[in-house]
Amino acid sequence: MATVRLENVRKVYDNGKVAVADASLTVADGELLVLVGPSGCGKTTLLRAIAGLESITSGTIVIDGRTVNDLAPRERDIAMVFQNYALYPHMTVAENLAFGLKLRGHPRPEIEKRVADAARMLGLEDLLHARPRRLSGGQRQRVALGRALVREPKVFLLDEPLSNLDAKLRVAMRVEIARLHQRLGATMIYVTHDQIEAMTLGQRIVVLNDGKVQQIDTPMRLYEQPTNLFVAGFLGSPAMNFFRGRLRDDVLALEMEGASLPLDGLRGSSLPLDALRGRRIVLGLRPEHLQCARADASTSQVHFDATLEVIEPVGNEIFLNLRFGSIALVARVPPQLLPAPGATLRLAFDPSNLHAFDAADGRRIA
Repeated sequence: MATVRLENVRKVYDNGKVAVADASLTVADGELLVLVGPSGCGKTTLLRAIAGLESITSGTIVIDGRTVNDLAPRERDIAMVFQNYALYPHMTVAENLAFGLKLRGHPRPEIEKRVADAARMLGLEDLLHARPRRLSGGQRQRVALGRALVREPKVFLLDEPLSNLDAKLRVAMRVEIARLHQRLGATMIYVTHDQIEAMTLGQRIVVLNDGKVQQIDTPMRLYEQPTNLFVAGFLGSPAMNFFRGRLRDDVLALEMEGASLPLDGLRGSSLPLDALRGRRIVLGLRPEHLQCARADASTSQVHFDATLEVIEPVGNEIFLNLRFGSIALVARVPPQLLPAPGATLRLAFDPSNLHAFDAADGRRIA
C-alpha cells in the first residue's frame, strides 16, 4: 500500500470555473479517506486528478513518495471503481476480473489465482461464468470491486460506487466495503455525496464545498466540532438547527421575527462568552439535543414554546418539525405520545450543547 499526498492542487477549466481550489491533504498508508460534499463541489474532479484521468492546473500529487503529475493513469499503480460499474457485457465475471491482468501480461497461473482469491473474498465463486446482464446491481458492484482488487494496486479509488443501488443494498454493500478494507489494510479514497456513507465508512473525512476543502477530521470530531456553518449544516440528518443572536450585557438573546429567547445563566456552558461579546453570531443546536420538556427538567435548561407542524415517525425515533417565530426547527425525540399538529409544545435544551459561529464569515467561535 502507499500514502497519497496532495499539495495545493488546483483545477481551473478553460471557461474559468475553479473546480478544485488549492486542495492539500495526506492519506495515510492503509487509511480509508472519504471525500464528501454536495454535487458540483469538486470531489470527483479531485479523485480523477489523483487517478490521472484529469489534468491539474497547478500543485503536486505524490503517491508512495513519487510525484505523479506527469504520469499516465496506468503508471500510477492505482485501481478505480466507477459509479456505473464499467463491466464488459460480452465477458463473463471471470473474464472481467482477469481482463486488466491479461493486458499487463501477467502469467496465466497468477491470473487464475488472483481471480479465485477475489471471487472467494467477495462471494462471487458461483457467478464466475455468468455475464453482467444476469447479475443484480449488488453483484455487479462486487465484480467491479473484484476487478480493482485483483490488480493489487497501491491505492484504491472509489467514485460513488453505491449510488445506483437501492437503500437496503447500499447498507449491505457499505458493510462489505468496510470489511474488505479491514481485511486488506488497503489505502482507499472514497467519493460520495451521501453523508451517512461518509460517516460510517471514513476513518477520516474531507468535506468539500465550491472546490474548497472545508475541514478534514474524524467523523465524530466533524460532527461535534464543525469548523464552520457549512460543515455544521451539511453533516447530520436531520440537519443542525440555526438561530441568529447577539450577546448583550452577558445575556445571549436570539434575534428573530415574532419571538425572543433570552439565554441567561450561560457562564457554566461551553460557549466562549468573551469571544461572543459585541458580535453578531449564529447559534447551532443538533435535533437530538432539542427535547420535549419534562415536569422534572433541570432548571439549567432553556425552555420555550413552539408550534408542532409535522410529525415524522421513523420507527425507533420521531422527527418533530416545529415553528418558533420565523424559525423552522427539527427535534429528534424517542417514540412517545404527542399532540396533533398545530398544538403548542414545551421544548427544552441544555445550553452546553449550543455551537457558536460568526455570522459574517461562518467560522466557528472557540
